[in-house]
Amino acid sequence: MSVRRLAEPALQPASFAFNEANLAWAEQTIKKYPAGRQQSAVIPLLMRAQEQEGWVTKAAIEYVADMLGMAYIRVLEVATFYTQFQIKPVGTKAHVQVCGTTPCMLRGAEDLKQVCRNKIHPEPHHCNESGTLSWEEVECLGACVNAPMVMIFKDTYEDLTPERLAEIIDEFEAGRGEQVPTGPQTDRFFSAPATGFTALTDEVNVLKTTRDALAREAAAAAAAAEAGSAELPPSEAGRPKTDAIETNPAVKSPSPVKASPAAEASASVAAPATNQVEANKSVTGEQRADADKPAEDADKKSV
Repeated sequence: MSVRRLAEPALQPASFAFNEANLAWAEQTIKKYPAGRQQSAVIPLLMRAQEQEGWVTKAAIEYVADMLGMAYIRVLEVATFYTQFQIKPVGTKAHVQVCGTTPCMLRGAEDLKQVCRNKIHPEPHHCNESGTLSWEEVECLGACVNAPMVMIFKDTYEDLTPERLAEIIDEFEAGRGEQVPTGPQTDRFFSAPATGFTALTDEVNVLKTTRDALAREAAAAAAAAEAGSAELPPSEAGRPKTDAIETNPAVKSPSPVKASPAAEASASVAAPATNQVEANKSVTGEQRADADKPAEDADKKSV
């Protein structure tokens, strides 16, 4: 690991102080830690100082140390140890961090560094003549799938070619950096396969809001279909096709027209006349012995 030293005294400002908004934020941040543990806020306060000034100055280190009751050397140790802190001036419009770890190196990071040498400065950690651009090589920035890539301030630009990086640098130099799209600089969907989706071919399976909307539409369509089917006549599919009177469609039962009792009586056939004596004879023509007994007694005897 290379030795990190503060910028030369000639580049250091005379003083540092948080602006009103950042001071209120810093005081609130310190309150998050228990009494006696306020020194734990040193990293977020140094980051806020860097965001305000563009880099961490010696005056900012001493200011944060006084605010937290720390020795200057302790805050200096933190600022020089973590490479996220820029302890030398960087470009006011763009500071390009080129990832040089193995995946990016294999995918062309050396060509990206050459672009920075040509367009910004031959050496890293140096600004261009106008002080608007600077660059450095850093370790892994966590976008290996989209190698090679760079980070400018807090945004990443991935799947780069030397030509595309040159265009991005020109846009930042012209003050149009916010118009450059972040993430992949190709038609890739974030870190999906470069050849396109293989499993999730659309956002229906990705976004819950889309799935919920489709589920509601399907439920509404099913309800409408069910309501419409209730108005259809009964199906004849389960009825056998025979010539029996019971299944003849021409015969409707029960009849919707009710006959009057008088009409039913006139249409009825009278009961046939009977001869009781003849009815009581046996098959041989003889009178049955129980013919003169009541019918109930005769039934019991036969049983």
